[in-house]
Amino acid sequence: MTWRSRFSVMGSSASPVSLFLLLILSFSFLQSGCATKTLSPSAQLPPTKIPCAPQNAEQSEEMNNDEDVVDPGLPVTSPLKAAKIIIEKAQKKLFLYSEEKLLRIYPVKLGQNPVGDKIRQGDMRTPAGHYYVCMKNPRSKYHLSLGLSYPSIEDAKRGLEQKLITKGDHDRIIQRVTKKSIPPWDTPLGGEIFIHGGGETWDWTYGCVALRNKDIEELFKGVTVGTEVVIRQ
Repeated sequence: MTWRSRFSVMGSSASPVSLFLLLILSFSFLQSGCATKTLSPSAQLPPTKIPCAPQNAEQSEEMNNDEDVVDPGLPVTSPLKAAKIIIEKAQKKLFLYSEEKLLRIYPVKLGQNPVGDKIRQGDMRTPAGHYYVCMKNPRSKYHLSLGLSYPSIEDAKRGLEQKLITKGDHDRIIQRVTKKSIPPWDTPLGGEIFIHGGGETWDWTYGCVALRNKDIEELFKGVTVGTEVVIRQ
């Protein structure tokens, strides 16, 4: 009979221990065929590539939203080549670049009403937009100061649309900014926005950007009139 012949293969002398071991091996073989293979933690995911360092200021701007960016602490020579300033109002930080390379990060203080864009004179807000250094004042009552080209062409257009300024005011702003000179600071949009010293305490200015005195000294010597300044919310 088939039943008898299958047992005869093992022989009549097979011990109970041998039968038990055979059953365990058979069970292990069946389990290995359907079990999901488990990878070690290091083998489950491919190695993560380390991102390249930003190659230009535009890429670096995207990283500026990360509050953990560390000040490179690189030297600021006088004058810097292709200097650029980026101010992040939300982070209260000023990023200084030279030839698209981040050199320094300075803490800043803003206007007494720091949230939102500057709309008009007396609102105590620091403007946001694209500007340039339009003057340098070594005799500022706030240690040293860099004048910013607020109001810009965009500010003038907005002011005219909102009927805050006249067509004449609008045209004067456009004319001055187009020539990269000091824009008129006597319109209802306000003016005299500076990067200056005295920023050791809290948001106390009328709309300016205040740095610590030692920081404005370093920045003042590094940048020239015409340096690009981007202020972001």
